[in-house]
Amino acid sequence: MAASASSVNDAIAERIKPVGDVCMAGSDCAAAPVAAAPSGPRSGAEVYDTKCFTCHATGAAGAPKVGDVDGWAPRIGKGIDTLYTNALNGINGMPAKGLCMDCSDDEITAAVDHMVASSK
Repeated sequence: MAASASSVNDAIAERIKPVGDVCMAGSDCAAAPVAAAPSGPRSGAEVYDTKCFTCHATGAAGAPKVGDVDGWAPRIGKGIDTLYTNALNGINGMPAKGLCMDCSDDEITAAVDHMVASSK
C-alpha cells in the first residue's frame, strides 16, 4: 500500500515541529512560569557562594583562595578601595565583577568584604 503525499508531509511536520515555545517578558504567554524577583540585595556570603566561589575556592586563574592569609595579605595591604576597584573593574585574569553581571556594585563590594574577613 502506498503512502499518500499528505500523510508523508504530516509525518515530516510532526518530526520537525518545535519542542517548545519561547515566551518573552511582556508577551501574552500567561501560562509561562516567572522567576521570583530577588527580595533585596544579596549578602557578601551569598554572592561568594554562588559566584566568586568558582575561582576563589580553587585558585583558578591566579585568584587568591579564601582563607589563604598569605595569598590575601599583599592585596589587603593595598587597601580596601583598591580591592573594590579591582573586583568591580577586573584585574589580571579576573574579568570585571568576576562575570557576575547581575550583581550590583554593592553586592560585589560585600563579597570582597566577606572574602577579606575570611582571609585575615
